[in-house]
Amino acid sequence: MAQVRPKKFLGQHFLKSEAYAQKIADSLTLNNYTTVLEIGPGTGVLTKYLLEKNIDLFAIEIDRDSIPYLKIHFPELKNKLVEGDFLKFPLDTFFEHQQIAVIGNYPYHISSQIIFRALEFKHMIPELTGMFQRELAQRIAAEPGSKTYGVISVLAQAHYDIAYLFTVPPEVFSPPPKVKSGVIRMIRKPETEFPCSYKLFRQVVKQGFNMRRKTLRNSLKPILPPGFQHDYLSQRPEQLSVEMFVEICLEIERLRK
Repeated sequence: MAQVRPKKFLGQHFLKSEAYAQKIADSLTLNNYTTVLEIGPGTGVLTKYLLEKNIDLFAIEIDRDSIPYLKIHFPELKNKLVEGDFLKFPLDTFFEHQQIAVIGNYPYHISSQIIFRALEFKHMIPELTGMFQRELAQRIAAEPGSKTYGVISVLAQAHYDIAYLFTVPPEVFSPPPKVKSGVIRMIRKPETEFPCSYKLFRQVVKQGFNMRRKTLRNSLKPILPPGFQHDYLSQRPEQLSVEMFVEICLEIERLRK
């Protein structure tokens, strides 16, 4: 640990608990796929337990100090360790469109961006597991009607079944963060053609939550076709499930045609 110092600008809080590292590694289901990508291995506390599994492990790390440390301490990872930024990493090119599970102790300051980036490659990512700031983890897994239910909840749940697994206390990190962490697991739903335009779906969801205190009749007004009527328009966005948002989109498409 002494050779790699956590950097504030990278949002690093290194996990130092072996027990929690193993628990996170064991949360992978590995259902019919063996290629796994770890994001931000840092000093390899989680990596160690992933390497014990019968998987083809790759890792991507943006911290230049961590790269030589990982190569020395985990020589089996040497040729599968990429120095780079996951938010810009060409997954489809590098992995040639194969199925990969993603795992990591994600930096708090970019963890929501990691989710949105993963959604761009949902056709390649059947499973995403890992640790987030607890507030975000709860938001991703939140159910309709919850105060924490929002854009990231709907967009993630449109494609994944999400389970909040367990909470991790601050004292098992170095340095300890000011908040608790939460581990979630996202398992991709059976791949079928999305029932409406996904671009429209995202637009409706984001527009609705942009003014979440208003009813959808008011918040969606700029994008609704003339004469649009629907029972759900009297509700606020946090009251709608993924399927209900899809229903609105299908009706919009029908009227536009």
